[in-house]
Amino acid sequence: MASRPVPSVPALSVFDWRPSAVLHPARTAFEATHFYLLHLSALRFCDETFLGKSIKMVVGGCCYFRDRMYDRCFRWFRCLSDPGTFLRSSLCLKVVLVMTHLIYAGVLFLIDNDLIEKTKREPWYPALYALLFVATLFQYFLTSSSSPGYVLDAMRVVNERDSLLSKASKQPTTSENGSLVITVDGNQLGRSLIGSNATPWTKLVMEMYPSGSFVWQWTCTYCNVVQPPRAKHCHDCNKCVLQFDHHCVWLGTCIGWGNHCQFWWYICEETALCLWTGTLYIEYLKANISRCWWMDIIMILLLITLSISLIFLALLLIFHTFLLLTNQTTYELVRRKRIPYMQGIPERIHPFSKGVFRNLYDFCCARSGLYELERLPTAQ
Repeated sequence: MASRPVPSVPALSVFDWRPSAVLHPARTAFEATHFYLLHLSALRFCDETFLGKSIKMVVGGCCYFRDRMYDRCFRWFRCLSDPGTFLRSSLCLKVVLVMTHLIYAGVLFLIDNDLIEKTKREPWYPALYALLFVATLFQYFLTSSSSPGYVLDAMRVVNERDSLLSKASKQPTTSENGSLVITVDGNQLGRSLIGSNATPWTKLVMEMYPSGSFVWQWTCTYCNVVQPPRAKHCHDCNKCVLQFDHHCVWLGTCIGWGNHCQFWWYICEETALCLWTGTLYIEYLKANISRCWWMDIIMILLLITLSISLIFLALLLIFHTFLLLTNQTTYELVRRKRIPYMQGIPERIHPFSKGVFRNLYDFCCARSGLYELERLPTAQ
């Protein structure tokens, strides 16, 4: 039998960097191996030359100065060392937000001479603007420091007042401790499905779910507590939140049952402030007075960013107004198909809604310490 001839390899120079040479398709494994070994030797040769060493020195020097600059920045501003920590740093975000408000308002009163003259003639006009300005910032800090209502706090209240559960056979159950009150609309409490060793909170919450439900189905794997309907674990706060809506990065806290109304008032005041400030910017640009060109550029850039913020805030205000009128949350609306107790319910049906006026009353007036456990909706 004749031996199989060894395939010929095309002669490639070490410095042959033409596209036809680099992208030459290897027809056999032998050609591919020879091709990569040849170019590997070329790279090693370039590393040993003066040009290769010079490039390595320049790159190494740039990396050294880059690392030194990063170390100094992280030493001076420790919140920058971790991008996630920086984004969630409530202090940094609060400083940025306050400075943004001061810049937008300060530029007006420093550049706009007509506004300054109007302030002297009609002092009530800037007084109203200053009142809205201060009220908006006050509402921001009030909302950012508020509690959304945590499941652990509600569970502690119920477990401390477990004696009230025995009186719930004929009347609604109420557990009160300080400012938190928990009520249940029902008359069948303490079913034997969950066993006699269950805590009062577990018995109370499981009554909100359909019969045949198991405790482990509604137990948070992080907090190890039984979640009532509409509650969710927030990974940023690392707590389960009652009637969870969303976690607001700019506020540094969750929005839930306890502070959803405050959040709505904040975005309402912020929208009004942006609208008023934008009107003042437009009046300044429309005025027929001689001024420097760079002032117009600054005012136009600020007006553009202000308009974008106003559009976002207006849409956010409309969205949360719709949520409060239909007794929904952002989480329930966005993740409706993934929430177990919302599956099977038509999208046009709002299972927790009690009517527009009752929803509005509960949202604005009935949240001063009163939390009502709501039964799980059914698909019928």
